[in-house]
Amino acid sequence: MFKLYSYWRSSAAYRVRIALNLKGVAYEQQPVHLVKDGGQQRQASFRILNPQGLVPVLVLDDDAALTQSLAIIEYLDEILPEPRLLPGDALARAQVRALSLAVACDIHPLNNLRVLQYLKRVLGQDQAAVDSWYLHWLVEGLAALEEQAHPSGPFLCGAEVTMADLVLVPQIYNARRFRCDLAPYPRLLAADAACAALPAFIAALPENQPDAEAAS
Repeated sequence: MFKLYSYWRSSAAYRVRIALNLKGVAYEQQPVHLVKDGGQQRQASFRILNPQGLVPVLVLDDDAALTQSLAIIEYLDEILPEPRLLPGDALARAQVRALSLAVACDIHPLNNLRVLQYLKRVLGQDQAAVDSWYLHWLVEGLAALEEQAHPSGPFLCGAEVTMADLVLVPQIYNARRFRCDLAPYPRLLAADAACAALPAFIAALPENQPDAEAAS
């Protein structure tokens, strides 16, 4: 059985939970609290698994540890090709990767917990400034993604769930947490709604994880 080092609210871990569920992989979750104890991801015992001090980490049956959510998803797609999360066609595959990276590399890194903490604790920004930062980069990224989404859906890249949807859904979840107005993004909302009806996505929801806490 695989072991997933995860945090219930981590967008990156959320992506991997969806992939594992879609592939029907049995896995054990090992919670890593990103706030408690000064951030358990910073502890030496965890940094042995991932020197970056980030979740997720997926430990395989042979104790090999994989990091970076998109790399983990692609690994799962290679060893368990059904259901396919990356298309067989090279052009379509590149398009799915492009939309996935637009979130995972251009939106999420600017708005993840360690960046927001640095803005507040080290640079001395108040909560209003931090919220403004978050929403600025989120809105800019979502607007571009809306233009790139497949016009007829129902998923982000067309008729089938792809890796791009696994990256989109956690980002939309967080956008709602931060009360971002999502009305300007009907294609993104349609893709999110299509995913929300699938059991693999439901099981991966943050509030359905063993380490989930009361919403704040």
